[in-house]
This record gives sequence, C-alpha cells and structure tokens, in this order.
Amino acid sequence: MKKTNNLIKYLTGLLTVVGMRLIPHPPNVEPIMSTMMPFSKKWGWLSGMLFCLISVVLFDVLSGIIGVWTLVTAGTYSLVGAFSGLYFKNRESKIKNYVKFSIIATIFYDAVTGIGMGMLFFNQSFITTFLGQIPFTLYHLTGNILLAIIVSPALYKRVVNNPNFETNQVFNKILPVFQKNTNR
Repeated sequence: MKKTNNLIKYLTGLLTVVGMRLIPHPPNVEPIMSTMMPFSKKWGWLSGMLFCLISVVLFDVLSGIIGVWTLVTAGTYSLVGAFSGLYFKNRESKIKNYVKFSIIATIFYDAVTGIGMGMLFFNQSFITTFLGQIPFTLYHLTGNILLAIIVSPALYKRVVNNPNFETNQVFNKILPVFQKNTNR
C-alpha cells in the first residue's frame, strides 16, 4: 500500500464494510469480498489479507461477538484476501474477474466455515452439514456475485484508483479549512 498515501482509501473501505455489516441485512450477504477485491488488486496479497482480518475482527469487537468463531472467520477470510491478491496480480479490474473470484472464494469460505466448522463444533455428520449449508451458500454466492458486479469495479475506479482519495490530497483540501478557523 505505498506507505501512508493510500491510508484514507483503505480506511474508507474498512469503515464502509464494518458500517454496512452493522445494518441488518439478509443472511450471508455482506460486503467484505466485494470491497477487499479492488484493494488486493491494487496493492496485492498482503493488503487483501489485512483488509479481511481487520474488517472481521473490528466488526466482531464492535458487535460484541468476539470469540472462537472470530478466529475461524478472520483466518479463513484472511486466506481469501491473500489469494485475491495473487489472483488479481495479472488480471484487469473487470467485472468478469471479480465475479469469477467471488464464486471460487465464496465456495472455499463456506466449505471451511460452514461445513468444516459445522462438523467440528456441532458434531454433525457431513451430509447433514452439507445439506444445511446449501441455502446459506446460495445466499452468499448471490450476494457476492451481485456486489462483485456493482461494487467492486466502481470502488476500484472511484476510490482505489482515484488520486483525489490519496491521503496527501485529502489533507491538502482539509487543512486550509482548519487553518481559516484557527486564524480568527
């Protein structure tokens, strides 16, 4: 993430994701993946990994649900974020690439967190867990595909790749306002 010059962009993404997740919404329809993909496209695997880790942990802390599940979801989503950076390394910021990755990553994430953890934490059989996971994964896929079509390319163009959102540009616009108010 080129030092701190993109800090405003990154914080905008994180605060948007956490804020949106705090608003009631359909199950398994959330903006982490669609927001993380443009960041990992621009700044690589570490950026994607940290974005996922921070957004999951921050949400769980703010909503008071931090626990073992936080470790599982944050760890799994961090892997998804790292893989996203590798996937997008030589790919364009195009809808088809966002959709392809979101399908693969959603199935991976739901297999680990839904099927794997359902069997481990709740001692369920594979077939019971698998069948029970299908509707949730369909919600998750639908949400991630729609958000990959709408949010990811727009976010990449309007925030991530926008020089007006660079930290120095934002402070150059804000500081004169504060300086005027303190000179009175």
